[in-house]
Amino acid sequence: MTNTAPPARTASPDTTAAPAAADGPRPAQHAAGEGPSPARRAQHARRAAGLLACTALVAVLAVLSIGIGAKTIPPGDVLHALLHHDPGNDDWIVVRTSRLPRSLLGIGVGIALGLSGALMQALTRNPLADPGLLGVNAGAAAAVAAATALLDLGAFTSYVWCALLGAAVAAAAVHLLGTRGRSRATPVRLALAGTAVTAVLTAVVNGLILLDPLALNRFRFWQIGTLGAADGALARQVLPFLAAGTLLAALLARPLNALALGDDTARALGAHPGRTQFATMAAITLLCGAATAAVGPIAFVGLAVPHVARLIAGPDQRWVLPYSAVLAAALLLASDILGRVVLRPQELEAGVVTAFLGAPLFIALVRRKRISEL
Repeated sequence: MTNTAPPARTASPDTTAAPAAADGPRPAQHAAGEGPSPARRAQHARRAAGLLACTALVAVLAVLSIGIGAKTIPPGDVLHALLHHDPGNDDWIVVRTSRLPRSLLGIGVGIALGLSGALMQALTRNPLADPGLLGVNAGAAAAVAAATALLDLGAFTSYVWCALLGAAVAAAAVHLLGTRGRSRATPVRLALAGTAVTAVLTAVVNGLILLDPLALNRFRFWQIGTLGAADGALARQVLPFLAAGTLLAALLARPLNALALGDDTARALGAHPGRTQFATMAAITLLCGAATAAVGPIAFVGLAVPHVARLIAGPDQRWVLPYSAVLAAALLLASDILGRVVLRPQELEAGVVTAFLGAPLFIALVRRKRISEL
């Protein structure tokens, strides 16, 4: 008689425990106070504190950027110029019409370059990818060269729309060349298509500027990468594009995390690989296209900064993207400030300084025993 008792009732706790462990804690467990492990909470706290410290660094550098230049303005006068309308004051004119737009544009362009570099490396799974891999920089440069040689445009505010159009056309061409039939473009095909488009557009640029010496002089000043031409009109033109690209990049963090696990796993997690790839390319085009249009191509920022961000925060794009944004803004502002100081009263353009600072940084990262994972 004792063998007639059903054994299933004694085995039921074990059979329900496995799914609970696999699926994570149930709502009742959350209500009981169970949540992320202390180690995980400490890791999140360290990442958040580091991000807050980097943001504070950007704020400090922005204040220094407004006060330091060919003419050093005391902090009290800078604050007075920011808070009061006094167009008869020379310091007010320098701060409000030149240095404030320059600093804001430096922050915006730095954020754009850092985000576009991180997105590019996540999309192609290539640690050597930078925003120019999709041909965005080459498209912007070809459009600016054509505008200076054929349309006789010479102002930075005139370059913006031409450069944005050229960047969009180049990115669309790379996407079409990298797509085969109905299948989405693979990272390898995107990289090859971007290299081919960049080579063709570079040849077009060289041909245009060699035929017109005046266009060469104008284009050379833009191509070196400078924040010195920034003013309020230029900042107002590009900041909406930078804001739209930044918002789109923020929405792509979770889909890119899923895409890193493979297409099948990404679909199982609810992500759409083709849609994610298209949205990522759109964000890169907005960010890198607007940044390049505003200040010209800036080297090494989009390539090196995401490696530093992954070294600090790990491969999670929810942390890599914001770290890349603030670190790139800090690097570009620091480069611009250093360029104003080393040759005072003349200036060394920010694009030159970032190359000097970025190349040793990238070499140090490459020579590490452990390179940050994508």
